[in-house]
Amino acid sequence: MSVLVDADTRVVVQGITGHQGTVHTRQMKLFGTRVVAGTTPGKGGTEVEGVPVYDSVREAVGATGANASCIFVPAPFARDAYLEAVDAGIRTSVIVTEHIPFHDMLSMYHYGLSRGSRIIGPNCPGIASPGKAKVGIIPNVVFRPGRVGVISRSGTLTYEIVSGIKEHGLGQSTCVGLGGDPVIGTSFVDALPWFEKDSDTDVIVLVGEIGGTAEEDAAQAIRSQVTKPVVAYVAGRSAPPGKRMGHAGAIIARGKGTAESKVAALRAAGATVATFPYEIPELVATQLKALEHR
Repeated sequence: MSVLVDADTRVVVQGITGHQGTVHTRQMKLFGTRVVAGTTPGKGGTEVEGVPVYDSVREAVGATGANASCIFVPAPFARDAYLEAVDAGIRTSVIVTEHIPFHDMLSMYHYGLSRGSRIIGPNCPGIASPGKAKVGIIPNVVFRPGRVGVISRSGTLTYEIVSGIKEHGLGQSTCVGLGGDPVIGTSFVDALPWFEKDSDTDVIVLVGEIGGTAEEDAAQAIRSQVTKPVVAYVAGRSAPPGKRMGHAGAIIARGKGTAESKVAALRAAGATVATFPYEIPELVATQLKALEHR
C-alpha cells in the first residue's frame, strides 16, 4: 500500500515538450514511474523520451489509460490544463507550476473537489513512493524504500530531510510535497489520515513553515485522528517580525502563523518537534525503535 501513487499509476505529462517537462519525464521514468503519455497541443504524433505525445488529455487517456497527470504548463494556462485533465477523467494531478493566480487556483480547487479530483500543489515538488512511482520533480537519489511517511510544505527542505532519513539508514513509504502557495489543493489535514491508514507507514514526518494556520490545523488533526508517532519541524523560527519569506504562503499576519505558535500546538498534540532539520532522522529512528519494543 502507498499514498496516492503506486506501481499501477499511469502518468500523462502535460507540457511534456517543454524543457522542464522533458527533463522530469526522463527522471520519472528512471525512478520507475509508468509515464505513458504526454500532451502539447499541436505536437500530437511525436515522442519525448520514448513517450507518445497527444494533442489533448482526453486523447491521451483514451489511448493509454492514464490515471494521473503532472502539469508543467506556464501559469497563465495552468487552469485550463487542470480542467482539461479533470474532464478527461484524471483524478490525481501534481501541479509543479508556480505563480498561478489566486482566483484561478480557487476555481481549480472547487472544480476538482466537485468532480472527485485531487490536486497536489501548485508550486510543489510532487509525490513519490520509492520502488513504486514518482510524479513531480523530487530528486531520485534522496529516496530509498522504508517505513517513514513525509508531508512537507517546503520543496528544498523536503529534499534535505528525505535525504537525511536515507543517510541515516532508514527509508520512506511515501513523500508528499504540498506546495507553498496560500491556496493549495491538499493540506496537512487532508494528507495525515492517508498516512495514518497506510500500512507501509510507521512514523510520519511533518515539515511546516511560518505563515498561515496549516500547522495549527494539523495539530488538531494529529490530536483527534492520528495514532502513529509524528516528528515535526517548523521552518522560519529566526525570521524577523514582519519579514516575508520566499513562499507566498509564508506570511505572518496580526501575530498569527508564527513558528512559536505552531511548535507549541504540535507539541501539545503529542508530536515530537525538532529544533533543526538535521535532528529529524535521529528522532525518527528513536520512534521506530520504540515501536519495535511495544
